[in-house]
Amino acid sequence: MKGTVIPRQRAQKTGTASKQHAFSWRNVKRDVIKNRYVYLMAIPVIAFFIIFCYVPMYGVLMAFQNYKPQYGIWGSEWVGLKNFADFFGSYYAGRLIRNTFLISFYDLIFSFPAPIIFALLLNEVKANKFKRTVQTITYMPYFISLVVVASIIVEFTSSRGFIVDILSLFGFEKKSLLGEAQYFRTIFVASNIWQSLGFNSIIYLAALSGVDQELYEAATLDGAGRWKKMWHVTLPGIMSTVIIMLILRIGGMMNVGYEKIILLYNPATYETADVISSFVYRKGLQEMNYGYSTAVGLFNSVINFVLLVGTNALSKKFSETSLW
Repeated sequence: MKGTVIPRQRAQKTGTASKQHAFSWRNVKRDVIKNRYVYLMAIPVIAFFIIFCYVPMYGVLMAFQNYKPQYGIWGSEWVGLKNFADFFGSYYAGRLIRNTFLISFYDLIFSFPAPIIFALLLNEVKANKFKRTVQTITYMPYFISLVVVASIIVEFTSSRGFIVDILSLFGFEKKSLLGEAQYFRTIFVASNIWQSLGFNSIIYLAALSGVDQELYEAATLDGAGRWKKMWHVTLPGIMSTVIIMLILRIGGMMNVGYEKIILLYNPATYETADVISSFVYRKGLQEMNYGYSTAVGLFNSVINFVLLVGTNALSKKFSETSLW
């Protein structure tokens, strides 16, 4: 009897599972038909990521080749891990990894909390006209061309620049700050804060608008002041947004954009300014060493992937918020 009962139970479970599976696909089909316009609007976004993010991954094969454009990917010589070995065995590897990590780390420490603090302070402002004016002024640097921003930075930090003139009042020698390697990281991070403070605060202002107002009323009845409301109501209300943004920022920690770097650095500041992306730019586009530069870029992407997965796992373990 036992030998006949168990197979029947298994058959029943298998049939139930298949029905549930079919039912779920029916729900998906029904949802697509019901929300067809939403899915249609999503098509350009999906196409963008497929065309510009996934299709180019085919070019990762160049990292394992002595790539020559005239031969193409399948016609170029395969060299295995030689490009990686050449990079890690070079003088530049340690300097590039150190500079990239330190600039990203300083940017994370100072630039990440800046828009959060700004949004919290702006949220406490009751005069709407003043608030809109401040928001507009802080948004403007983000929309200025990066070339113009770099030109402003170069001009202000030159030996006759505005910032150097102010520093000279405190005994600082009048000299170009961008000509000194020890000042490059400070200038880069400080200019990033100025450039992105207002724009990056938008998402936190949006999160603040979603905090339940009844919680503020309850805190007021309990005798809480502005500081305690901010600490016990506002911050917990936007903490999930902060954690998500932190995970994304750490996941892209090694992605220091080469555009601003190459506009500001010079051979005298390579020791602290040269990062992986600027090195890839020089090797790939200027020296046309495509395989070598692709290998360095692939290494950078792998590090970012590990950081993203690790940070998400830690966030999932110690909080209720994660990307997946």
